[in-house]
Amino acid sequence: MRKVLAGLLITAMAAGAAQAGEPEACKAVRMSDLGWTDIGLTNATAETILNALGYQVTQNLLSLDVTFVSMQRGDIDVFQGNWRPFQDVQYAKFFDDGSVERLGMNLEGAKYTLAVPKYVADAGVHSFNDLAAHADKFDKKIYAIEPGSNQPLLDMVAANAHGLGDWTIVESSEAGMLAEVERSVARKDWIAFLGWQPHPMNVVYQIDYLADGDAEFGPNYGGASVYTIARKGYAQTCPNVSKFFSQLAFNIDYENTGMQMIMGEGMEFPAAATAMMAKNPAMLEAWLKDVTTFDGQPALPAVKAALGL
Repeated sequence: MRKVLAGLLITAMAAGAAQAGEPEACKAVRMSDLGWTDIGLTNATAETILNALGYQVTQNLLSLDVTFVSMQRGDIDVFQGNWRPFQDVQYAKFFDDGSVERLGMNLEGAKYTLAVPKYVADAGVHSFNDLAAHADKFDKKIYAIEPGSNQPLLDMVAANAHGLGDWTIVESSEAGMLAEVERSVARKDWIAFLGWQPHPMNVVYQIDYLADGDAEFGPNYGGASVYTIARKGYAQTCPNVSKFFSQLAFNIDYENTGMQMIMGEGMEFPAAATAMMAKNPAMLEAWLKDVTTFDGQPALPAVKAALGL
């Protein structure tokens, strides 16, 4: 009888440990938002799920430079926008000294390089090397996003690569850059700008990506994989939420469709994220495999109940 009672006690203790949840310090999850629509969608997906699991998520609008420094200082926990190899050189020191750690890849098949409207490509601009020959039509300007995200272009100009030493990189934001694209396309003006996939720009506009930018953005038109990274020691301190982020992976169609809901249909980020989860139940199940709520209960039923899925 004593052996039976002892066995039951051990089983109960093990079950209790499994349901213990994470330390209170892990309840607040601090994420970086660059103001990019793709990260806005993936962040909203994570925040919606984590809030349903009992965590408290905050998003901080930061530049890319400040994001890495903030993670180094321990002020930001998670960032879902580590585009590799694009960010490899500029931010290598943060990985080398262990300030940030990779949790997992959240997207493959991305691209990131200069683009032009199709009517500009049809007129003969297919390469970085073609830009200088048409300097007057471009007003010697390349439109880009927020400061801290455009270093390869700034270095390109500084080195007079592709004959672009006297050109200007116009830094603003994703929204500001796309507003310039919108105006230019409406007037059939020439414009060169920073383009990437996934993004609704690939659906809304007819654009061509420029070749020969390997030195600036890498091969295959800046072909990239996007990773989720965390501050030093976060995975060890908060294993449950880190496991969730390590499994939170998307695809091009998910992001293009979700971003079009936001940018084309005017949906708020959380509403678009919830709508995409409803359309992709298998993805939600994979994201929450072996994940629990903050207090240690099964994650999937809690999320479905909270979101009405």
